[in-house]
Amino acid sequence: MSVKAAATHIDWTKLSTSLGLKTETVAALGAFRKRNEEARRVLSDLKEQKTAVDFAHYRKVLKNQAIVDEVEKAHKAFKPTTYDVSAQIKSIEAVEAKALERAKFTATKVESELSDLQATLKNIETSRPVEELTVDDVLKSRPEIAEKVDAQLAKSKWDTKGYNDKFGYVTLF
Repeated sequence: MSVKAAATHIDWTKLSTSLGLKTETVAALGAFRKRNEEARRVLSDLKEQKTAVDFAHYRKVLKNQAIVDEVEKAHKAFKPTTYDVSAQIKSIEAVEAKALERAKFTATKVESELSDLQATLKNIETSRPVEELTVDDVLKSRPEIAEKVDAQLAKSKWDTKGYNDKFGYVTLF
């Protein structure tokens, strides 16, 4: 598929939403789309314009035939200037390469985050409900909690700071 054909088949809304792009990237993409559509419209308008000059018409309308002859001679002698745009093309290709590199990096990052999220989701779905957990299960999965409790008991601290503020003061007789 050619580049022109590919550009016309882009689903811009899906591109903006499905890739999880940052807001500034989506804004830049929208600005690029707008500039691209405007350039295509201008190109289409220019292609439709008449480019041939009807000197016979001007000879009939104007009295001064010498001016028409002079303009026609200048028109026939006109050779458009060619510009070397290879430097601009190289810089565009360099920017394109960097953008492609960043896009690949972003894609790999998104894929790794997605796989991590899928693993986390699977872990959540397969884990036991909180009601079925025991203290031993919690201490097994988080050994630092046992270390903190042992350290507090060694210092004769029987209260947990902020517990009564958060859960209320409960005493059993």
